[in-house]
Amino acid sequence: MCVCEVGQILNLIIVVVTQAFDCGTYGSFSLAEVFADKLLSWFPLYHHVKFAFLVWLQLPSANGAKNLYMSHLRPFLLKHQAILDQIVDFIYSQLSKFVSAHQAKIQFAKTISLEILTSAYQFVRGMMHPMQKQPNPNAAIEAPPRRIEELESDKED
Repeated sequence: MCVCEVGQILNLIIVVVTQAFDCGTYGSFSLAEVFADKLLSWFPLYHHVKFAFLVWLQLPSANGAKNLYMSHLRPFLLKHQAILDQIVDFIYSQLSKFVSAHQAKIQFAKTISLEILTSAYQFVRGMMHPMQKQPNPNAAIEAPPRRIEELESDKED
């Protein structure tokens, strides 16, 4: 991936993000939170502050996501664009090598996973909708069981 393609991709991202700032900002926040949540959750009122921050990001009147993106996230991405491009290219090449080297194992894992998921689906479906007992075509036809009152009334006749 050359720098000009990355620039075009970045411009496309900027256009998309300018239409929906909250998605990009919220995504960046979620990515950072994955690593920091265990530590930050020990602070008092962390979840309340987090909720207030997310509300501020989403409120159209506050325009928080747009302000945060334009003042912090976009300049950071533009400043480190070359390094980020190198990282993405390196990860892409390493993943391509890994996938091509382990194609048979990946296919085997995919097959096993699909079989497990199919079995689990059938098991859950059987639990949710138990099958009716199918009549045996070779068995003799039997009348439904009769009540005791019916049997006694037959004896009286």
